[in-house]
Amino acid sequence: MALFRHSMALSAVTLALLSACSPTPTPDQAKETTPDSGSREFIASAEADLSNLVEEAGRASWIYSNFITEDTAALASDAERRFNDKAVQYASQAAKADTRGLTDVELRKLEVLKRTITLPSPDSPEKSAELAGLNAELGGLYGKGRHCLKSGECLSQPQLSSLMATSRDPEQLLDIWQGWREIAKPMRPLFSRQVELANEGARQLGYQDVGELWRSKYDMPAAQFPKELDALWGDVKPLYDALHCYVRGELGEHYGEEVVPQDGMIPAHLLGNLWSQQWGNIYDLVAPANADPGFDLTELLAEHQYDEIKMVEQAEQFFTSLGFEPLPQTFWDRSLFIEPQDRDVVCHASAWDLDNEDDIRIKMCIQKNAEDFVVIHHELGHNIYQRAYKHQPFLFKDSANDGFHEAIGDTIALSITPSYLQQIGLLDTVPSKESDIGLLLRQALDKVAFLPFGLMIDQWRWKVFSGEITPENYNQAWWDLRAKYQGVAAPVARSEADFDPGAKYHVPGNVPYTRYFLAHILQFQFHQSLCETAGFEGDIHSCSIYGNKDAGAKLNAMLESGLSQPWPQALAMVTGSEKMSGDALLNYFAPLQSWLEQQNQTAGRQCGW
Repeated sequence: MALFRHSMALSAVTLALLSACSPTPTPDQAKETTPDSGSREFIASAEADLSNLVEEAGRASWIYSNFITEDTAALASDAERRFNDKAVQYASQAAKADTRGLTDVELRKLEVLKRTITLPSPDSPEKSAELAGLNAELGGLYGKGRHCLKSGECLSQPQLSSLMATSRDPEQLLDIWQGWREIAKPMRPLFSRQVELANEGARQLGYQDVGELWRSKYDMPAAQFPKELDALWGDVKPLYDALHCYVRGELGEHYGEEVVPQDGMIPAHLLGNLWSQQWGNIYDLVAPANADPGFDLTELLAEHQYDEIKMVEQAEQFFTSLGFEPLPQTFWDRSLFIEPQDRDVVCHASAWDLDNEDDIRIKMCIQKNAEDFVVIHHELGHNIYQRAYKHQPFLFKDSANDGFHEAIGDTIALSITPSYLQQIGLLDTVPSKESDIGLLLRQALDKVAFLPFGLMIDQWRWKVFSGEITPENYNQAWWDLRAKYQGVAAPVARSEADFDPGAKYHVPGNVPYTRYFLAHILQFQFHQSLCETAGFEGDIHSCSIYGNKDAGAKLNAMLESGLSQPWPQALAMVTGSEKMSGDALLNYFAPLQSWLEQQNQTAGRQCGW
């Protein structure tokens, strides 16, 4: 996750609308339609200025995230305010710019300038400073968050996550679940004011609210984008429903049906994750005896003495096997890999590009387990993408859409197959095909279980920005949406004294979340197409593109294009299709879906909630 994401740029649809809205010039008028030098100079000046400002703000944010103090908060807040003020100023000017005679590239840059900002500040120095201060304060509350166990030991979020992944004591799990959400209660009034200020800024830019601004970044009319999401969710929902039904049944057998009712929702604290967003940590509770995947990656990492640095080195080696250049030495010198014990840091894993050239880094409090081994590949995917498009003009130094940026590392992680683990010496023998169901189930508990969570967070925020959800019902609306999409319920009564959305980093961190839902669709499309390029034959879930330079070259061609063209064209560079689709994901999990449906039918389970 970088400091900010550029917006999506001018689509063919938008160009057509612009043409339709412009009167056809007469011959005399046509002679006067010359390139507008003022607009051209404005684009060049704004691009250069923002390039400098984002580097300054990025460095201040890096220092703050790694050394959380009042002073670093003030510095980061001030740098962010300066960037936001200029980004809002340039967005307003871009909306009014004379487009006569501009090239397609220049028109696209204008559109990017209009949508660069995530939380636009109002056109008021006082309000702009207030918004920047709120952003820093919310980030600090999250980063400094701790929960003290009954033993008296006070743990950070990564430490709590590790304990929640392994504990099978319902009382301890409930204590962790409730305790972490205490850090979010003070966020509620700050978040509410943040929404007010950002909405005011969005309206000054011509949007109804911040939600419309966010939805406008996908090379289609903002009103069309939610329909695209609904269609994608409709594709994959039957698979999720079958997984939910199966997991609920297995948890009911383990904890008892009085704890996990078989006709309702799954209690959120029993799914092995602080936010119930991924369920892979409870694999041991739900996997049948005859579906053993044949290995435990966490145990393999320990057995082969993989420390935090070696885990990162192995992820880097995957990318170099595809033909990408090794990471620069500055990456190793300047990244954060291990949680410091002498200061507060924001431990949420993130990837950074500090100079829009080669100063790429990750910031993680790495845990030596399978989950973080995958996360490291995800974060390096960001860094590889950032370096691939470094030759683009500044305004095009971003992914084709924000889902692409999140998908690349996960695409690589889909190649962490038994055959790959054998190739790098972590696994002696590849398990037999009978182990496929276990491997797919373990994968689905993370990938498929995440889909509705990835969708609902911005559904909630869009309604908050529009006013449909008010501060008086923030929490109720949050749990209503979790019930609708996930079939997951709070394990204890929640009220509006709570602010459970704030316990998820991306809410106080102001990071749009739909990108992660899109990434979970796109990564399977990319994986399937790259496996075809690599000449793989067989079940797609068994494919690893490790070491295949042809697949790496195809991927790199798309990465290098950055934001310079609409995302459907970028998608087609790898997949041959301009349409996002859930078909590749369903192909990947087809054997598992059939198995789940058979298990649910045999057990006589009544699915749904």
